[in-house]
Amino acid sequence: MTIEEMKKRKHDLGLTYAEIAKAADMPVGTVQKILGGFSPNPRRSSLDRIRRVLDDEAFGYVPPEYRLCETPISCGSSALSPDSLGSRGLLKGNYTRQGQYTLADYYALPDDQRVELIDGVLYDMGAPSSPHQLIGGQIYAQLLAHVQSKGGNCLPMMSPIDVQLDRDDRTMVEPDVVILCDRTQLTRRCIMGAPDFVVEVLSRSTRKKDMTIKMQKYASAGVREYWIIEPDQRKVVVYNLEKNEIPVIYSFRDQVPVSIWDGACKVDLSPLDDLLTDLYQMPGFDTGDERSIE
Repeated sequence: MTIEEMKKRKHDLGLTYAEIAKAADMPVGTVQKILGGFSPNPRRSSLDRIRRVLDDEAFGYVPPEYRLCETPISCGSSALSPDSLGSRGLLKGNYTRQGQYTLADYYALPDDQRVELIDGVLYDMGAPSSPHQLIGGQIYAQLLAHVQSKGGNCLPMMSPIDVQLDRDDRTMVEPDVVILCDRTQLTRRCIMGAPDFVVEVLSRSTRKKDMTIKMQKYASAGVREYWIIEPDQRKVVVYNLEKNEIPVIYSFRDQVPVSIWDGACKVDLSPLDDLLTDLYQMPGFDTGDERSIE
């Protein structure tokens, strides 16, 4: 198998450089250089390791319609991992087609396999970035401080928290931050039904899903307010789904009111504005979303 054939094989399998490197027990940078054509004389041993990973029998081919998706149409960069799923009956000859997965399949996945189930489709989530965590934590902390100072039944919660949005066995999502005001919806395992308030912090791999598929799901399920955070642009897009108004766009320098509390709580993200600017300017900090590297 030539390097060009290996590159095509990587694309057909829908594997990332990181997944190949892990399976081959090699540094990600080495795999990127070899398959990217930046290593003119790669070691034969390194080539053999990559070939073994890309071989059908060694890794197991997963047809596109059975892969984890970033969107229902394009599943190329987030294939099911045979290592993590093979022992659970989701590989070779025992697939479930996208659109037909249920909570039984969702719970069969290992704990470190971060996915969401939406209308029977499994979506790969990947690990959150550091800006993603900083923003989610800042919002949660301020919501919690407001509840603790004012009292009431509403419960701010942050990821990881499962939300069985439609109360069926075909959808389980994991928002970044939620506010739940009906405590009877809270079970030990998950939130049953729509929270009152949801925040999603966009990443490069989940942007389309959060802005289209999940927004439609949240609106139809009865979420009252939905915030989409754009870290790179330092923007907060607020949808008042209860009143079906056009979205309002705030910057990180604005005090963003929480509509479900009639503006009694305003979230201040200004401490993160300068911090994120400084972080992005640090050498090697903004290396991109690894799942987007092809």
